[in-house]
Amino acid sequence: MKKRFLLVVVLLVTVVIGLGCQSEKGELSQDHENVQLTVSAAASLKDVLTELASKYEKEHGNVKIRFNFGSSGALQQQIEQGAPVDLFFSASEDKFNKLVDNDFISQNNSVKLLKNDLVLIVPKGKTDIKSFKDLSKDSVEKLAIGIPESVPAGKYAKETLSNLHLWNQVQSKFVYGKDVRQVLSYIETNNADAGFVYQTDALASDQIEIVDIAKNNLHSPIIYPLGIVKNTKHRRQSDELYQFLHSDQAIEAMEKYGFKKG
Repeated sequence: MKKRFLLVVVLLVTVVIGLGCQSEKGELSQDHENVQLTVSAAASLKDVLTELASKYEKEHGNVKIRFNFGSSGALQQQIEQGAPVDLFFSASEDKFNKLVDNDFISQNNSVKLLKNDLVLIVPKGKTDIKSFKDLSKDSVEKLAIGIPESVPAGKYAKETLSNLHLWNQVQSKFVYGKDVRQVLSYIETNNADAGFVYQTDALASDQIEIVDIAKNNLHSPIIYPLGIVKNTKHRRQSDELYQFLHSDQAIEAMEKYGFKKG
């Protein structure tokens, strides 16, 4: 009887140890599983996020980051339509808040991370535009602006021009861009006489000049919220990337590109 009892005990211990090893192997396998995370982000974040992603992937060899850059409004609509996105980094609080209100992003997994400024830019060497008031001159034929309904920089530009009582005077001159980087390109290639972009975009180009900066009381606050999309299939990895993006290291990199901490 004692021998039989000992045999049963040995078998049970063996089974328990085997299950423990399988569980540990499963956890290790999950930790080292190759994962691709999709981040939908405002076009103005392209340079700094590309740099940060390179650093992050070197430290997390099993994680690849795929970016979908564009206007915040278009990205918001894609998420609402079921696009497979893990994180959303918006240049507009109102576009982001729509996703929170419609239960695509939890308020508990979001943060107001950055701030930016709106600036008026011209092609390098152009001297007849020195401020917003010069936009009404006849010599200004084309004024580049993001589509106000979908491009946050365009919305802020519309608010600025309206508060300066210039909107009706210059509306016929508009050349619309699908995102802020396209507006920047119009100025760099001399396809527009002036345009509205974020200060961070302007600082990234040596082909343009900043001639005026919109005061904060002329437009809504330019806030960049970051959040985890609820239907992510990689919750743990998304949370780790989310934490990294508002770490001191990431914020310091963003500040070097001209962003301000939110």
